Amino acid sequence: MTAAQTVLPTLAPLLPELILAIGVMVLILYGAFRGERSVEGVNVGALLLLLLAFFVVVSQPAGMKVTTLSGAFISDAFSRVMKGLILLGSSATILLSRDYFQRERIDRFEYPILIVLCTIGMMVMASANDLIALYLGLELQSLAAYVIAAFHRDNLRSTEAGLKYFVLGALSSGMLLYGASLVYGFTGTVSFPGIVSALHGEAGFGIVLGIVFVAAGVAFKMSAVPFHMWTPDVYEGSPTPVTAFFASAPKMAAVAMTVRVFIGAFPDVTAIWQQIIVFVAIASMALGSFAAIGQRNIKRLMAYSSIGNIGYALIGLAAGSQEGVQGVVIYMIIYLAMTLGAFAIILSLRRRDEMFETIDDLSGLSRTHPVLAFCLAMMMFSLAGIPPLAGFFAKFYVFAAAIKAGLVTLAVIGVVTSVVGAYYYLRIVKVMYFDEAKAPYESMAPGLRIVLAISSVVVILFFLLPGPLRGAADAAAKSLF
Repeated sequence: MTAAQTVLPTLAPLLPELILAIGVMVLILYGAFRGERSVEGVNVGALLLLLLAFFVVVSQPAGMKVTTLSGAFISDAFSRVMKGLILLGSSATILLSRDYFQRERIDRFEYPILIVLCTIGMMVMASANDLIALYLGLELQSLAAYVIAAFHRDNLRSTEAGLKYFVLGALSSGMLLYGASLVYGFTGTVSFPGIVSALHGEAGFGIVLGIVFVAAGVAFKMSAVPFHMWTPDVYEGSPTPVTAFFASAPKMAAVAMTVRVFIGAFPDVTAIWQQIIVFVAIASMALGSFAAIGQRNIKRLMAYSSIGNIGYALIGLAAGSQEGVQGVVIYMIIYLAMTLGAFAIILSLRRRDEMFETIDDLSGLSRTHPVLAFCLAMMMFSLAGIPPLAGFFAKFYVFAAAIKAGLVTLAVIGVVTSVVGAYYYLRIVKVMYFDEAKAPYESMAPGLRIVLAISSVVVILFFLLPGPLRGAADAAAKSLF
């Protein structure tokens, strides 16, 4: 057997990441040689790369579960589903960004390249099977995210957002690394299967401390309470397409990483980390529901909404069961559609060179843009969990998993905070349909229409054909147990 024949099967699970890595190097060279004339070509190239990687991911055999790089990288049904969501979120971001960046005159070829680099890191996070691979993926994603948060460098709010994200992100990375070093020190291995074998279902004080620090690090990346403090400011300050990106693809990666760590490395000490996850879920749901009530800026409102939604998703993880992980995956699929659809509409609120970001700017939208108002109303009703929209089923699956696992109180708190959170979602609907109409906005860019159409179909019609998404989520959960 030749060297090439030996290497290719080993690298086969890495094919989507290799496509993006090789492609992004080509785009960097093309952008460097062509300068600003390369912007359109780099945008198209980045989008095609992401879609090609998505096709490769979904084309991989359904039952395939293989590891490579000495077990540091795993490809299974769970990683494939989460990578698919990550790639869809990143592709949608490029579609959402094009018109906005042209109008703001900040259209540079580095932006789509940073999105692709960020995506590579997120995909590694979803497939990490040891602590080192997890950290490398996390840092690749984070470093690119810090830059795109401050991409509008002539805007004070954008540079402030990038600086806040960088400083607090460095702190969280340090906590995660410290927790990982404690786990390694007390188990003698960084491999998730190795950690399971070393613990033998028991955890001493050192391991517990390590789990706490690891949980703190991943909670920051998910923007879960009490490590949420960066989210509202970064969401408000970043360019709106970047905010849409932060609210979508990185959330998929952060949740995938969290599930992978706790279910993959600590399945026999569930009672220890379950307490942490339950606390974080309750705190995130409560803060997300109550803090959003007084918000007037719709991007800050979406920030608190994302904090609350992470809390609901963590209910499924707290269950520590196959049904719970299935609920988490379904929740994140639906959350991605709701978030991208909402931001597609937010990005369409423009008159000439002025963008509008407050809830009052939606006044009377039903009379000036009835289709937009209807779609946004459906997104808000779905986020509130009102049947028969997709958001209702997302919450139903995680609540059902929690009740089955005996976490009835957690499920009840989730229902109560859902009722509270419904207030600010319904307030947006009230403003659109009952307040005095303002001057109409410009027509939507083609990229925004594509994202809104796909998101609306998923949110509104999920109850008619839930089978494919449920099947994918079920296969993803089974691969972890």
